[in-house]
Amino acid sequence: MKIAVMGAAGRMGRELVRAIAAQPGCSVSGATETAGSSMLGKDIGELAGLERLGIPVTSDAASVIAAADAIVDFTVPKASMEFARLAAKSGTAHIIGTTGFDAASEAAIAEAAKKTAIVKAGNMSLGVNLLVALTKQVAAALGNDFDIEIVEMHHRMKVDAPSGTALMLGDAAASGRKIALADHSVRARDGHTGPRKLGDIGFATLRGGSVVGDHTVIFAGEGERIELTHRAADRGIFARGAVKAALWAKGRAPGLYAMTDVLGI
Repeated sequence: MKIAVMGAAGRMGRELVRAIAAQPGCSVSGATETAGSSMLGKDIGELAGLERLGIPVTSDAASVIAAADAIVDFTVPKASMEFARLAAKSGTAHIIGTTGFDAASEAAIAEAAKKTAIVKAGNMSLGVNLLVALTKQVAAALGNDFDIEIVEMHHRMKVDAPSGTALMLGDAAASGRKIALADHSVRARDGHTGPRKLGDIGFATLRGGSVVGDHTVIFAGEGERIELTHRAADRGIFARGAVKAALWAKGRAPGLYAMTDVLGI
């Protein structure tokens, strides 16, 4: 299977190259970076710490996407929207690990998914997706007697908050309670906030150091507390999940899929 990596020279991009190269039956078919990048023209194998693959980094996303069976994309929302449009045009499967989308971006990706298979997830690790399923189940079982707080921490360079994974967990908790997250989400508290509102789902965001990703869902009741936690120590778990999603998406009917579809959970 020919898989291209978008934003291939970044930390996650290089991790994806290594994961594809290590997967039997897969090969890196292309690698892109933004126009003006100092990495353009360099061999992506060497950039990823592998032997030369004979694949230079290019800014020609259209050609790279058209020549691939699937693309993996952990870039930025604006770029992912354009990649989705190009993938829809060529029928290339699109695996999106990018986070921080607004409503307009989400709509554009959903439109592209009418023409090709898109797997989109705020987190592609098996453990996190199991955590999402558990969060929904626990939220449904406990009801409003337990307050829900989601705490996440990432490295200092992460630019969006709350993380895409935290929002996945919030959506799962809201779904378990059959409510809309947008109507009950509390993203910040400062000053005299008054008592906590019944049914709110709170988010706390921490940034620092080189933390890959820590997420905890807290269910706090009277006299007891349940905590569900996932800690990522290696970006490789996300890359391997993305490759698994690409393999799953090959030949799949057009549609917008999640990692829960890929994993069957």
